Amino acid sequence: MIQGEVFLVKDLFEGYVWNRIPRKDRLLLGTLFLNYVNKMEGSIKAIEKTSSKQQRYMKV
Repeated sequence: MIQGEVFLVKDLFEGYVWNRIPRKDRLLLGTLFLNYVNKMEGSIKAIEKTSSKQQRYMKV
């Protein structure tokens, strides 16, 4: 991943893999990822949400 790159959690999976994860588990995964990013002192930060309410992240 390149510095300044913006991504969604689903971008970390290949499309067919992401679509096979049940919706409730994808929502949980998104929540857990956001909580992890907010707690860590790392190179990823949460930015604005998309129009479809998906959290966007940026590699810093």
